[in-house]
Amino acid sequence: MGCPYGVRPQVTLPRVAIVGRPNVGKSSLMNRMVGRRVSIVEPTAGVTRDRVSVVLRQNDYAFELVDTGGLGLVDEALLKRHIEEQIAVAIDTADLILFLVDGKEGRVPTDDMVARRLRPLRKKVVLVANKMESYYDEVAASIWQRLGFGDPIVISAKEGYGIHDLMERIGERLPEAVAQKAASVDDGVLRFAIVGKRNSGKSTMLNRLAGEDRVIVSEVPGTTRDAIDVELEHEGRKLVAIDTAGVRKKKSIEHAIEIFAHSRGNESIRRAQVCVHMFDVRDKISQVDKALAAYCVEQSKPVILVGNKIDVAPKEGKSAFDIEKWDRYIKQQLPGLDHAPVVFLSALKGINVPEMLTLLLDLHEQTCREMPTPALNAELQLAKERLMPSGGDIPKLFYGTQVGTEPITIIVFVNNPKLFPDQYQRFLEQRLRDRFDCQEVPVRIIFKRREKVILKDRD
Repeated sequence: MGCPYGVRPQVTLPRVAIVGRPNVGKSSLMNRMVGRRVSIVEPTAGVTRDRVSVVLRQNDYAFELVDTGGLGLVDEALLKRHIEEQIAVAIDTADLILFLVDGKEGRVPTDDMVARRLRPLRKKVVLVANKMESYYDEVAASIWQRLGFGDPIVISAKEGYGIHDLMERIGERLPEAVAQKAASVDDGVLRFAIVGKRNSGKSTMLNRLAGEDRVIVSEVPGTTRDAIDVELEHEGRKLVAIDTAGVRKKKSIEHAIEIFAHSRGNESIRRAQVCVHMFDVRDKISQVDKALAAYCVEQSKPVILVGNKIDVAPKEGKSAFDIEKWDRYIKQQLPGLDHAPVVFLSALKGINVPEMLTLLLDLHEQTCREMPTPALNAELQLAKERLMPSGGDIPKLFYGTQVGTEPITIIVFVNNPKLFPDQYQRFLEQRLRDRFDCQEVPVRIIFKRREKVILKDRD
């Protein structure tokens, strides 16, 4: 898949791929190296299907660490060929391969199969023996020399033993020509999560942005289980796209793997600066879509609502796809996001994808908007004159101040927060959006009681 116009994948960092048979601890190793749960860890063969990657910075180096599925896996969802293709791409594009084996279980025929695949390649390979949690395990590690990749690095991904030595070995083996100084790599990237129900086109979108098949695209629902990060550039700005597992109703979640995937999707929304909520225009807005939208609202995230697959959308009679009708329908079904912009595109064909990225940059700029205190309070006073809550007690609005961005957060001091209902809060939020040109992003208002200052009489 070629890159869409205006989108350029990041290719400057060296790539380190973790490769091995199923259940040797590849995902556990990645999570340990990164310092947080990136890949799903669950004692079932075939949990990791896509290439899960993350940029890792260590000492003087920055590199892309890639987790892969298990080689030789027989997958219950008939995705074996797709998984093998993902592993092949990871191996072919890697500057360094971590060949992981289970040191506790010992050498099995599948390890030899992996070794035969790696030997003909002109790649740097570091043999890593995992699950070595005792002195006797470490002594027995010498038997792995017979695979032909030298002495193994002995580690325990679970306990963290040997990880420092492994990181040093990676630093020594990375090609100097492409190794990047960590200090010179700008971490001011814009992270956006691609969310939506199953089969809405999220993986196709990620592959379109990456310019390669980074994620398995299959007719089997729920193919993507991990949250997958891909770095790219658009209009000179560095972006990180986070693909997430397709969400379905909680009562439909049967396996621990799917529970992890659901939790990972929520985590991706929380750590993203902007969310791209995708749905298939051939389907109605579902309860899953409404739940996702509600979670984005709860987390105060800017959202782009993306109607995907317009290239195959049904026509109404002889007329073309009715964009205005769909726009009204979306805003009606997702009232909490009535301020969010809507884009109709085809991730498969690349139609309107660059325009969506430009809009994403604009939303991030809006949510970083600062409201000068004098102008903010002038607008609050005008709003107070136009509309004030009614009730038994008299509500009094004194003044406000901005205390944060991403999201824009305003504290408004009042006599009693209980006298200011949600309806009035939404009214104020819209007033401030219009006044400070941030109509498409959340504005969070917190009503806070202004305590009276009482001076004690001097004796």
